[in-house]
Amino acid sequence: MVKKAFIAIDNRARQVFLSVGTIFFLALRGLQGIFTRPFDFGLVMQEAENIGTKSLLLVNIIAIFTGMVLALQAVHSMKRYGAELYVGALVSLSLVRELGPVLSAIMVGGRVGSGIAAEIGSMQVTEQIDAMRALGANPIKKLVAPRMLAAMIVLPLLTVSADVVGIFGGLVVALAELPMDVHFYLNTVWWAITIGDFLSGIGKTVFFGFLIALFGCYYGLHTEGGTTGVGRSTTRAVVTISIAILISDFFLTKLFLIF
Repeated sequence: MVKKAFIAIDNRARQVFLSVGTIFFLALRGLQGIFTRPFDFGLVMQEAENIGTKSLLLVNIIAIFTGMVLALQAVHSMKRYGAELYVGALVSLSLVRELGPVLSAIMVGGRVGSGIAAEIGSMQVTEQIDAMRALGANPIKKLVAPRMLAAMIVLPLLTVSADVVGIFGGLVVALAELPMDVHFYLNTVWWAITIGDFLSGIGKTVFFGFLIALFGCYYGLHTEGGTTGVGRSTTRAVVTISIAILISDFFLTKLFLIF
């Protein structure tokens, strides 16, 4: 019984290491495909529209209510210390450095990552990818690289939009809850945010976009078992993307704080 348990653990460890290696090489080949001719800008723009335009409303809805909740909590918590007038600084810093990038990435990852896994997974189980290879086309160049590049470009833009909308949501609550005017709120926001804060948040989203496309493509390319397998790949992609974003956010935050 103990021997069987050790064998099962050993097999699982081998699968994990094999998966990590496969993901690593897929990432390298995808990045290589971005800088390898020929460049298909039309395909990149198509993927950018799918990722950005169709995610904009979702991201902004999440952002405005996040900003409103932050402001409401900050007003009632900071009243104890007589610092409620600086609610704009707290909301803006929280959104620009952490909540804006992370929430935007998770929302886009849930929508786009699942879509990438389902689309490529359907092509895999119907042998369309094998047909591409037979015709001499490179599936990494055609399917992975454009999605990686589009996600790395679009997600920072979505995050900027989320930051602005979230700060506006905080403004609405601050004006309703406090004797404050618009100029004072915006001045505290302007005073609180530095270029480093803004760049650290945007820098994270480039890496988050890369992870979203990478894991979506990985699970799509390794789909097995027909339509049932497509569903499993989609679920695994969303879960893995969310976990990867949260874990990488910690290390990226630590890295940006050092520099």
